[in-house]
Parts: sequence; structure tokens; C-alpha cells
Amino acid sequence: MRVGLALSGGGARGIAHLGVLKAFDELGIKISMISGVSSGAIAGVLYAAGYTPDQVLKLIKELSIFKIVRPAFGKAGLMHLEEVEKLYNKHLGPDIRFEDLKIPVIVSATEMNEGVTAYFSSGELIKPLLASSAVPILYHPIQFQGKLLNDGGLLNNLPIDPLHTNCDVKIAVHVNPINHHAKVTSIRSMVERTLLLAINNNVKLRMHLCDLLIEPQELKYYRLTNFRKADEIFEIGYAHTMKLEKHIRHLLNKPHRT
Repeated sequence: MRVGLALSGGGARGIAHLGVLKAFDELGIKISMISGVSSGAIAGVLYAAGYTPDQVLKLIKELSIFKIVRPAFGKAGLMHLEEVEKLYNKHLGPDIRFEDLKIPVIVSATEMNEGVTAYFSSGELIKPLLASSAVPILYHPIQFQGKLLNDGGLLNNLPIDPLHTNCDVKIAVHVNPINHHAKVTSIRSMVERTLLLAINNNVKLRMHLCDLLIEPQELKYYRLTNFRKADEIFEIGYAHTMKLEKHIRHLLNKPHRT
């Protein structure tokens, strides 16, 4: 049974992916392929590289977001990702390729000139990984293989499409449930709200493609920048997935068409 896992973007909420992966490990569920975007791509790549979910959580908690982003005013963005690239080089290796991962991973980004989603699953890994979470305007786009790349969530924040012909069972983890009682009180919260609402529209188009959607509703109360609440977010992903154990096992024991 080939199990494919699609991991959405979601800033700090993406830490919940690590809790989901920990639950899968404890349930003995082997993932055959991961398709990730933005924070989902980061979680997926580190997991596929051999880090345990707890090790990735520890790494996130030790890093200050203010140390890895600094102003870099230019014509295409306000901040660059050079410090983030250094971290990837340190923890993954500067020459890592997709082929070096223990689990096949597909990373998606948005090709800004063509206005299409670009998928990467072979060759150099770090540049596509950087591009996948480079939010337009806030970050400089990544130039790679003749493409101008930014955050993949812009067009597809639930990249389940690549799993369709490669996996028997497709599980999607969406970490951006909408809080319908939110209070928009500032320009900052308005920008964040606009981003969430816009991106959720492209997610709805793909939900029917998965056999199981894992969407912890408690995450709606956490901001995209709530990295200081990493432990809570991790636990939400873990606990929610463990509650679905019976349903997951039933799904994996059903015969599926290839």
C-alpha cells in the first residue's frame, strides 16, 4: 500500500505537520511519498532527510526567526533568504539532492512569470525548498533553472495533485482552517486575513482529491507567526491525528485501485 502525504503551507501552523508525522511514526504508518509546499515542504524534507519530528521541533525552537530574516530592500522584495539557506546548508548539507532523501519528496513553488505551479523532485534541493516558502513581496524571488520562483501556496496550498498517479492512498494535512469569528483590528491582521482567505480558495478545489483530510480545527486560533507556541501547535497536530487512528487504519486496510 503506497501512502502519499500532502502537506500544506501555513507559517508557524505548519509545525502541526511534525505532530502528524510523529503520530504516523507511532502508529507504524510508512509514508511512501511526500508532496509539500512552504512550511509543509520544510517539514517534509527534514523528515525525509532522517530527522525525527521531535528533532525538527527542537531545531525550530532553538532558532530565532529574527536571526534568520533581516531587511534587504530591493526592487523585488524586502527580505532575502540567505540566512535560511545557511541553515539548510548546515542541517541538510550544501550539496544535498532530492535523490539523497530517504523518502521521495515533491516540492512546489510558483513560477511568477508564467503564473503556474512548478514541481521539483530531482536534482538540487535547497533552491526549490527556499523558493517554496518565499512569500511574494516580503521575500526576494528565487532564480533557479531559468525560472522566477516564489511561495508555492500562492497557486496551490494543498499539493496533492502529484500524488494522484503515484500512491494508492492520498492523505492531505491542511493547517489553515478558517476562523469565522476572527477580529481584524490592524493592517497587519488585515494582510494576514487576506492571505488566508485567498489561499483557502485554491485549497477547496483540491480537497476532493484526497482519501483523508487531516485538518485540526484548533489551529484556527494561532497566527501564522506564532512560533513561540511551537509546542502547542505540535501537540495539536499529534493529538488530532491519534484521534483518527481507527479511521486511518480502516482506510489503509481497504482495497484501492492503482
